Amino acid sequence: MQQLLHTKEPTPTPTPIRPGRLRAAWRAAHEPVAGVSQRMRLVAYAVPLTVLPSSIWRLPAASGDGLGLGERAYVVSLSVLSEAFAFTAIGLVARWGEVFPRWVPFLRGRRVPRRAAVLPAAIGAAGLTLLFTLLFIASEIRGTTIRGSDLPADYPSRAGGWEAAWFYFCYAPLILWGPLLGVLTVAYWKRRSAAERAPAAA
Repeated sequence: MQQLLHTKEPTPTPTPIRPGRLRAAWRAAHEPVAGVSQRMRLVAYAVPLTVLPSSIWRLPAASGDGLGLGERAYVVSLSVLSEAFAFTAIGLVARWGEVFPRWVPFLRGRRVPRRAAVLPAAIGAAGLTLLFTLLFIASEIRGTTIRGSDLPADYPSRAGGWEAAWFYFCYAPLILWGPLLGVLTVAYWKRRSAAERAPAAA
């Protein structure tokens, strides 16, 4: 009897979060909706990859000498925000780009208005194409900055050798950011327009 009284019940161990559940939740959230072709899916996943090299290229500059705390924070936040902005392109093929996710207050489960998604995407695609595709190429040909001023002596492309090659390797993919986003925007508009016309035709 005393042994029964002094016997301690085993402490329940918390159930660990299985990587499989996180993977399944990620796939469910970003799985392309019906009507998205394999080509558009690849285009959407390619957009964040076009931004990733330049985002990584900036990070060592944040630890360089002569930068204040504010400048370091700016460099890091620029890389993080650029990648986050590029990631929104996946919403043009995934369900959360057509139906508001559950974590969005007051709008959860409602349809995303077509124009509310297309208008910012189209503006972003046009701005990115102008900035990184047209102005960047033109400035490199003229040997000036995007603003038209002379390149400073410490500009990466003027360093030559591996440093210049690494700079172009990381920044050249940005040329595709705007055009790829434009292709996704047009495909999103056509798909949503066809889906909204289908009930009326039926």
